[in-house]
Amino acid sequence: MGLFKKDTVLDEDQVLEVLREIRDPGWDEDIVTRGLVKDLKLAEGNVSLAIEFDTPLFPGKLQIQHQAEDKVRQLPGVTRVSVSMRSNISTRAGSEPHALIPRTRNTIAVASGKGGVGKSTVSANLAISLGKYGARVGLMDADVYGPSVPILMGAFEPPIMDRGRIQPPEVRGIKLMSMGYFLPKDEAVIWRGPMLHKMVQQFLGDVDWGELDYLVIDLPPGTGDIQLSLCQTIPLTGAVIVSTPQGLALEVASKAIAMFKKLNTPILGIAENMSYYACSHCGERDDIFGHGGARRASQKAGYPFLGEIPLSTTIRARSDDGQPVALEDGNSPISRAFTELAEAVASQVSKVNAQTTPAISIEE
Repeated sequence: MGLFKKDTVLDEDQVLEVLREIRDPGWDEDIVTRGLVKDLKLAEGNVSLAIEFDTPLFPGKLQIQHQAEDKVRQLPGVTRVSVSMRSNISTRAGSEPHALIPRTRNTIAVASGKGGVGKSTVSANLAISLGKYGARVGLMDADVYGPSVPILMGAFEPPIMDRGRIQPPEVRGIKLMSMGYFLPKDEAVIWRGPMLHKMVQQFLGDVDWGELDYLVIDLPPGTGDIQLSLCQTIPLTGAVIVSTPQGLALEVASKAIAMFKKLNTPILGIAENMSYYACSHCGERDDIFGHGGARRASQKAGYPFLGEIPLSTTIRARSDDGQPVALEDGNSPISRAFTELAEAVASQVSKVNAQTTPAISIEE
C-alpha cells in the first residue's frame, strides 16, 4: 500500500516532481526529499496535501505554502489546490524515552563559559519563543547558585506536591522549575557534588513535566558538577552556547564547547548576546563589546551561528518586571531577534534528531 492515493486523471509523480523545486530554507534539500509532503490526495482535478515541518517555527512558511499552491495549480488538469501547513516536532532517531522524563521529546542545555553573558535571559526568551508558536515547553533552572528564572518569568507561586510528584508552576504555557522556589530569600546554596547531582535527578524525575516538545535547561556558568551530572543523567539533544562578542568571553565559551564535546553532547550552535547597542532615542548603533566575534568563532569551530541579540534597555526592564521581551509581537525588532534564535535552535534540533546515531549518556 503506497503512501499516497492515486487518481486515474492526475499522476502523483507529476505533483511530487514540481514540489521538488521547493527547498526547505533550513536544509540543503527540497521538501519532498525531506519527507515533508504528507497526505497527498488527487480526485477529479482537486489536489490536496499537507507540508509537515519537524519544528514549530519554520521560516518562510507562507512563501512555501504559496509556492506549492502555484506550482501544483499550473499542472494540466488541476482545477483546485489545497495546501495545509502543520508541524510534528521531531525526536532523536532511534532513541528510547528516558525513564526520568519519558514524555519529553527534546532537551536543550543553554550554557556559557562564564557568568554575566545573559544566559538566563536567553533561556527564558528562547522558551517563550518556542512556546509562542505552539510547542509544549518546560524551563528548568539548573543554576542553583543564582536561580533567576522565577524573576525573569514573573512566576513566584511555588510548586505544589500532588500524589508524590512535584507539580511545576505554569506561566504563559511554560512549565517551570527552579531552586529559587525552595530557598529562603538571600540564602546561598553551598553544596558539594553529590547534593548537586541529587538536585538534578529530582528536578528531572520527581517533577511532573507532562508532555513536552522541548525542555530548556538553564545551566550555571562554567564547566562544573551540574553540567557533568546533567550529561551523565540524561542524553541531551544538544547545547546552545551563549557568548558576548569580546575575545575574553569567546575564549571562555570555548571551554564549555570542549566540555560538551567530551561528554558526547551535540553543539547546536553559538548565540551572540549583547551583540550591539541601538539607542532608543537617536537610533545610533554602538558595538560596545565589539561585534561579530561569536559569528567568527562559530565559523572557525564549524558550528552554526544561531543569531545576534542586542544589548537593550527594553530587555533589561522587561526581565526585571517578569515580562520576557519575546512576549511582544513579531513586529518588535528585539522580539524578532529571539524568534530568529528559536527558529535556528529548533532547526538544529531537527538536524540532530535526523542523525541515526543516538546521543550517548556517559555513566559514572
